[in-house]
Amino acid sequence: MTPDHEVLVVGAGFSGIGAAIALRHSSIDDFVILEEQDDIGGSWHVNKYPGIAVDISAFSYSFSREPFTWSRLFPPGKELKAYADHCIDKYGLRPHLRFSTRVVRAEYKESAHVWHVFLEDGSSLTARFVICATGWLTKPKTPDIQGLDTFKGEVVHTAAWDETLELTGRRVGVIGTGASSVQLVPEIASRVEQLHVYQRTPIWLLPKPDMAVPEAVRRLFEKAPWTQRTVRLLTDFMTELSFVIAMVHYRRFPFLVRAGEAASKFYLRRQVRGDRALMRKFTPSYRVGCKRPSLSKGFWRAFTRSNVDLLTEPIEEITGTGIRTTDGKEQTFDVLVLATGFHVLDNLPPFPMHGKGGRDLKEFWRTERFQAYEGASVKGYPNLWFIVGPYSFTGGSWFGMIEYQVTHALRVINEARRRQATEAVVRPEKHDRSFRRTLRRQQNTVFLDPSCRTSNSYYLDEHGDAPAVRPASTYEAAWRARHFDLDDYRYDRF
Repeated sequence: MTPDHEVLVVGAGFSGIGAAIALRHSSIDDFVILEEQDDIGGSWHVNKYPGIAVDISAFSYSFSREPFTWSRLFPPGKELKAYADHCIDKYGLRPHLRFSTRVVRAEYKESAHVWHVFLEDGSSLTARFVICATGWLTKPKTPDIQGLDTFKGEVVHTAAWDETLELTGRRVGVIGTGASSVQLVPEIASRVEQLHVYQRTPIWLLPKPDMAVPEAVRRLFEKAPWTQRTVRLLTDFMTELSFVIAMVHYRRFPFLVRAGEAASKFYLRRQVRGDRALMRKFTPSYRVGCKRPSLSKGFWRAFTRSNVDLLTEPIEEITGTGIRTTDGKEQTFDVLVLATGFHVLDNLPPFPMHGKGGRDLKEFWRTERFQAYEGASVKGYPNLWFIVGPYSFTGGSWFGMIEYQVTHALRVINEARRRQATEAVVRPEKHDRSFRRTLRRQQNTVFLDPSCRTSNSYYLDEHGDAPAVRPASTYEAAWRARHFDLDDYRYDRF
């Protein structure tokens, strides 16, 4: 059977763009990119709430071989969308795109060595190889709070922001104090009449050293690209040291975590001007790293304003006019903002996928724990790779992960082509050895610290594992992607 396409990429965010660029570099042109939204960019196309910006240095949040002229160290979301468009156009990827195309399930046909991919409109496609590049932050999480559907005012999720929504002079309630809330609250605090923010779990924050990139520096980067590459090396190293090394090698270097906590507490005290009540409410009871810390230029400071309040009592219900907490107090609002994040681990895989023997991948992961060979492929699921899967992301640069995951997939695809094979599947014993190594190394991370159990972190699953983070540095993951033994896969010909 000749499939419709040699390679099918699901998702046109940066993961899908990175996969497509690598396919072009490998002279593979028979591929299609399916995207359920009406444009490219993934989260940077969908998320448009006030204050949205990248939360690590843009010099690290970009493809290593494709620098961009950023306006700031931490540019706003619209610049990330512009960068996505730049990459799509530079590498001629638009003819390969299919928008408003949602995959609803995928089945591996053992008799033909192809994936049969079914679409929401009732049609289907076949492909020899599939690269799942759907990312984590794609399915907004609506809080399970009684009465949400009875609220008579306006309700908006940060991941589905209504750009016509007017907040000036209105009473606004924000549910959540995670990464999106940290960016949103300082942006709207001065405009609203009253702002109440409901916190379930506090978050560790560090100051965001944001600043405009001077025009002279931007010109230097354009004339001498090596200077920008040097800056990237420095920002990559700082990201690895401050998060990856500290969290992944927590048992060896616990002082790095303690130093991060001390810095965050010092920053908190400065931001709230010594307000002890706010300091108690905002100080987490878990170690830095149990859930992803964030950077901010004014989140905590916003709560020193007279029109901004932090509420930590659990929400009992949402009424027609506002929110009532378990202490019996009720606040009235014109607008409710749901800054409640996304389905992450429970969105893996993003649609039903059936491999050899018809086994459902979600069922496999739920019963036998999240696992993947080198974070990229799963035994029993041939010709399939994940950019964002179990134990794929080291916690450093998202683009670093994209590049090493794509390197892994393309090495195997190219090897299958070289051998004229139609099926490549990781050998079970190699897969299991990789998983045992991952679990062993996970014991040294901060994620298994007892305090993490109270952090409400999407890093952790019901088994007590932390499959959202690979217990390795980005440098090690990149090296392994370039050097794993290609014979860890079995190659067969139809």
